[in-house]
Amino acid sequence: MSQQNKLVRSGVVVSSKADKTVVVRVERKFQHPIYSRTVKASKKYMAHDESNACQVGDVVKIVESRPLSKHKRWRVASIVQKSSE
Repeated sequence: MSQQNKLVRSGVVVSSKADKTVVVRVERKFQHPIYSRTVKASKKYMAHDESNACQVGDVVKIVESRPLSKHKRWRVASIVQKSSE
């Protein structure tokens, strides 16, 4: 799979307790198929953070990669915004 075909998501780091791993919550908005209301849904992804640079509250961009462990299939591409803490 070439670099330009990889999926990219943006989300907020909710946990950075594991070594070289962060948990990122990605939210998406969509219209409900029956009620036509805007619905917000979120999903958590485990991402590889080689330098342990991410902290809880950071907004990061993650990109899909080969399987790195049982649950990790994403890598942290960049930190978009550091947390205010």
